[in-house]
Amino acid sequence: MEALLYDKLEDQKVQCHLCHHHCVIKPGRRGICHVRDNQSGTLHTLVYGQLIAQNADPIEKKPLFHLKPASRAYSVATVGCNFRCRFCQNADIAQMPADRNGMIMGHSATPQAVVRDAVERHCASIAYTYTEPTIFFEFALATARLAHDQGLKNVMVTNGYMTLAALEMIAPYLDAANVDLKSFRNDFYKTQCGARLAGVLETLAAMKSRGVWVEVTTLLIPGLNDGEDELRDLAKFLVDSLGPETPWHVSRFHPTYHLMDRPVTPVETIFKARQIGIDAGLRYVYTGNIAGEGGEDTFCHQCGMQLVQRRGFLVLRNRVRSAACPACNAVIDGIDMSPES
Repeated sequence: MEALLYDKLEDQKVQCHLCHHHCVIKPGRRGICHVRDNQSGTLHTLVYGQLIAQNADPIEKKPLFHLKPASRAYSVATVGCNFRCRFCQNADIAQMPADRNGMIMGHSATPQAVVRDAVERHCASIAYTYTEPTIFFEFALATARLAHDQGLKNVMVTNGYMTLAALEMIAPYLDAANVDLKSFRNDFYKTQCGARLAGVLETLAAMKSRGVWVEVTTLLIPGLNDGEDELRDLAKFLVDSLGPETPWHVSRFHPTYHLMDRPVTPVETIFKARQIGIDAGLRYVYTGNIAGEGGEDTFCHQCGMQLVQRRGFLVLRNRVRSAACPACNAVIDGIDMSPES
């Protein structure tokens, strides 16, 4: 299938404008994502409708804690990614084409079938997730349009590297996104991910300005992105540029893929980061990959009442009423936060 968002250049070269890499691709070659192929001067997507994963997940797994808590998200993915993170947690599918000589696996699916299955399985949303949804943009866009017409929410779990042109196309159908802000230092992005920080920050601000509900996740890797100065800078950016209502998920690292020489993140580091976020003025800061400890619960930012109690991906109790705290009537930010929504 012919891809969207590219220009034809001389000598049958093309330039892709789907993400901030803006790859110039020669005939017979693929872009950095390894799933967009220049076929005689025409850019093709190789993963349209080739799903490697389909599951009905708790929305909390994304993680999205402020979009209809306790609902289910119908999650889909293809192989491929436009990052080369050394700590990729889904490398078997995200890095498959890059690591296995261009291999693309998946089973055929249509946007209509995905939406139909989501409705039949009583999902409230469709999540484009597991790998980087930007690289299967054409399929995500077609599915999102149909889902929108059926009253389903659309959410992305993304590295945030899509261009403004891509965001403009999908924003009318995109309700929420969890964006990995992997670090607040460009050197980290360059050496650990093969990307640049500026593109992610631009996308975050653009999503917010277009009315997309944004939550942010940062995986804290010992010695690489867990310095207190960096975390304070990151939290300040969230407050100043996205707003204090932006949920921040600080998550624990476990050695994986090409980053096996780093230890598991100490629990103390995770909770120190959480406190940094709270001190910066963020209303909702959550801890990830840590069982219990209360770091997954939602508290009222005004009176401190426990509103949503969670254990892992399970919501045990939700006290939010009419999108507000029942104790002090403070508005609780998010989409359909009340059980009655």
